[in-house]
Amino acid sequence: MLFEIGDNIRKERKLRKLSQEKMARDLGMSRATISQIESGTVQEIGVRKLMRILDYLGLELRVRPSGAPPTLDELREQK
Repeated sequence: MLFEIGDNIRKERKLRKLSQEKMARDLGMSRATISQIESGTVQEIGVRKLMRILDYLGLELRVRPSGAPPTLDELREQK
């Protein structure tokens, strides 16, 4: 799950042509933390920190039942 979230963060950051350094500086975090989040190797990340990153990139976190099939919107977003 964290790998998927990190992958989406990396894709959106690159779409916006932002460096990890710029994003980290804007959010008051280290570049290493951003890198670890994007690669899914971060040991721990607080919800508030994750929400700041998602908000910065215009993303949101969705919660749904485990094993539920993807929604039509989720399938469309994968294209």
